[in-house]
Amino acid sequence: MVQRQVPKPAEVFELMRFRRPQLDLRKRRLEAALTIEDLRAIAKRRTPRAAFEYTEGAAEAEISLARARQAFRDVEFHPSILRDVSTVDTGTTVFGGPSALPFGIAPTGFTRLMQTEGEIAGAGAAGAAGIPFTLSTLGTTSIEDVQAANPHGRNWFQLYVMKKREISYALTERAAKAGFDTLFFTVDTPVAGARLRDRRNGFSIPPQLTLGTVLDAIPRPWWWYDFLTTPKLEFASLSSTGGTVGDLLDSAMDPSISFADLDVIRELWPGKLVVKGVQTVADAKKLADLGVDGIVLSNHGGRQLDRAPVPFHLLPEVVREVGSDLEVAVDTGIMNGADIVASVALGARFTLVGRAYLYGLMAGGREGVDRMIQILTEQVVRTMKLLEVASLAELTPAHVTPLRRLVPLRG
Repeated sequence: MVQRQVPKPAEVFELMRFRRPQLDLRKRRLEAALTIEDLRAIAKRRTPRAAFEYTEGAAEAEISLARARQAFRDVEFHPSILRDVSTVDTGTTVFGGPSALPFGIAPTGFTRLMQTEGEIAGAGAAGAAGIPFTLSTLGTTSIEDVQAANPHGRNWFQLYVMKKREISYALTERAAKAGFDTLFFTVDTPVAGARLRDRRNGFSIPPQLTLGTVLDAIPRPWWWYDFLTTPKLEFASLSSTGGTVGDLLDSAMDPSISFADLDVIRELWPGKLVVKGVQTVADAKKLADLGVDGIVLSNHGGRQLDRAPVPFHLLPEVVREVGSDLEVAVDTGIMNGADIVASVALGARFTLVGRAYLYGLMAGGREGVDRMIQILTEQVVRTMKLLEVASLAELTPAHVTPLRRLVPLRG
């Protein structure tokens, strides 16, 4: 029999410890977000459908993105035991400079569409966290304003080679003059992928007011207030507007891009030159032979060629072939700090997060980006401690087994 007694008031009062209520609604909702998926749910509630789905969507049937995310879910970790992990070192060196964490912010186009603070929020948060920020050619904040927002941090620039080569050359020179230390020469966008959500949503740049957008605005007045009371939403580096992002890419990008263009940019750029959008081992080897500083294994977040290779799956073989000759980074599908740790274990020097960053931005502006970085940082640290590794250098392929759902058929 359980012995029962009359509750003692002093013991009951000990249990009644209420937290001070958080009156700041933005802080309250961000504090309640424990994962990137939580930030995504907040972002979806607070952002008009067309803008949210521009971020969320990928090309065609969105198979590439789904496979990339599934690849990270299909990771099995193998922890060590009896190692001192009372403190862990998450710092690394990438592309000639330091980063406090093994991830940085990926280049994203038209970022102020998602939330009006845009790249200023991203660059400021990255600088505060000691990680790199990458500005896109299709960004909505100028090179110089990003540098002003992150004057002491590492700024990188992502370059498209356009039909009007003088535009690309001028952007390269401006980024160098502003002190950006790394340039991402992007090679996976000769034409735009078929981003069907944008067409189905009637999404255009700049956004147009229609009956649908007006109805969608009713539960999200704050977004429209920001949109209508802040500077005009436009590309900071391009003058073209009108139509979908795909229409703009097709009008601006040049499908004749070649290795000769890489040579020209190499002559213009004084910093580290990284090729972004590599999707085969053969191309990685060719670039290593050409002496570039690094590559980013990427299928553009699934937004270009659908059914493209999964970058995380490519990673081990690429690192085996070229890892001693150049630095290998990876993106696409990262939604958890454990994904980052798995990538480093398989040989990635660095990772880049795009949608995770934009979910944070949409959820709460600069504070939302700070929260995104905090969530990923906590997950990286916790995963390292549970694996019982005290530094990124201690991570090895022995810590990770990628469980392959899709096995190539060999004829």
